[in-house]
Amino acid sequence: MAYEAERGTQGGAETYVEVRRSRRRKSTVSAYRDGERTIVSIPARFTRAQEREWVQRMLDRLADKERRRRPSDAELVARATELSTKYLDGRAHPTSVRWSSNQGRRWGSCTLIDGSIRISTRVQGMPEWVLDYVLLHELAHLLHAGHGPGFWALLESYPRTERAKGFLEGVSFTRDGGAPESPDDDKGAPPHVEVEAHPAAAQDGATPEPAPRATPDRHAVPAGRGAQTPARQAAR
Repeated sequence: MAYEAERGTQGGAETYVEVRRSRRRKSTVSAYRDGERTIVSIPARFTRAQEREWVQRMLDRLADKERRRRPSDAELVARATELSTKYLDGRAHPTSVRWSSNQGRRWGSCTLIDGSIRISTRVQGMPEWVLDYVLLHELAHLLHAGHGPGFWALLESYPRTERAKGFLEGVSFTRDGGAPESPDDDKGAPPHVEVEAHPAAAQDGATPEPAPRATPDRHAVPAGRGAQTPARQAAR
């Protein structure tokens, strides 16, 4: 069946949805992208009206999640400014920050001669905390050109530095056959959302469906809530 995607996503075109009904599901609805399809799993007891309502809700939630993981160039600039203020005492002032599709194996780059930062489009779709790390890495290069102790000291205040480095190395190993020395030498799992549709205890002695394990790409929220909404220096 086809549902209209939220305006501004996928060109406003229809998105094809596969609805899967499960007798094991008592109170949750989940959705994820599978190529050009969107898979929505709902409790078997849902009426057709409830199905339509929850499919649209999940499409909207997925669209919101995808937008947040693919910010515009203007949003990149705003985010870079926030990160500089929070973690670098506002000392890093790039002249521009934008996406770039010609970064090769790098995740980002900083051109010291003009203070511009470019982030690889391969980072689009990765968790926000990974993008934040790549942005911070490049911002730090505006203060320290190399990768010496002074450079890494700047990133110590960011709590997910090591986790983000490991994430990027894993992606590089999987995609490129080997892990780079760091992020700029050189996407993540497709967005997945799950919500509590109608909180209810299991009936007739049935075993309630186990809660999903939390991951950066999957979350569960009550249904009543809205979506929460010169040299060129390559980061290593």
